[in-house]
Amino acid sequence: MSLYAVDLSSGIPLYRQISQAIEEEVRKHYKPGAQLSPEPVLAERFSVNRHTLRHAIDELVNSGLVERRRGLGVFVLDGPHNYGIHKHTRFTKSLEAAGNTTESVVLRKLIIPAGGGVARRLELGEGAEVLWVETLRKANERPFSVVSHFMPAELVGQVFAEYEGGSLHDFIADRLGIELERQYSLISTRLPQGDDATLLAIPRHQPILRIKSVNANSVTRRPVEYALGRLRGDRVELEVKL
Repeated sequence: MSLYAVDLSSGIPLYRQISQAIEEEVRKHYKPGAQLSPEPVLAERFSVNRHTLRHAIDELVNSGLVERRRGLGVFVLDGPHNYGIHKHTRFTKSLEAAGNTTESVVLRKLIIPAGGGVARRLELGEGAEVLWVETLRKANERPFSVVSHFMPAELVGQVFAEYEGGSLHDFIADRLGIELERQYSLISTRLPQGDDATLLAIPRHQPILRIKSVNANSVTRRPVEYALGRLRGDRVELEVKL
């Protein structure tokens, strides 16, 4: 960034002039993940005190252009990712097709008894064994969503034994020969619960998007997966294709 002279006679607050100047340069020259110069350096560049500079950065944080990382500095954020909701949505393929890197990390795999909504959505009896797989999904190395996958244990035993990450639906198609097709999704907002805020790297007061989906065998129409996804609302825009 070059030196910049603020206009004291413009009537525009100094912090606003600075935030506009930094925003313009970030959009032209910075990639997502890039780090801004330290605040003391920026304050010297604009010939203002640290308080005014911090106010300017706050403007950019509030607009979603950058984020502060405690002890590290200020980093440029990528904009919201378009994520389609349709019969054959795939997290990996959807985001990678738009030029993003993706990663799906298995947090836990357990066999549990089905109860309540899980049993009902999978059309199982109460207490039937289901496989519960918890995954953390990342886009461009940053947390994107946490997903709880519930599947009838009798159908997907190989998932429990061998699945270690990547696209779960691709694994089921390749190893089990089952193509999954979304039957429906329910979308709502709520505050993060449990350790979701920590996993998604957001404050506990920041709302998330919650998507409940049932995916069925495309041939038999039998439910194979009930997925409960919690997504960072600031990193996604949902496109519902009818």
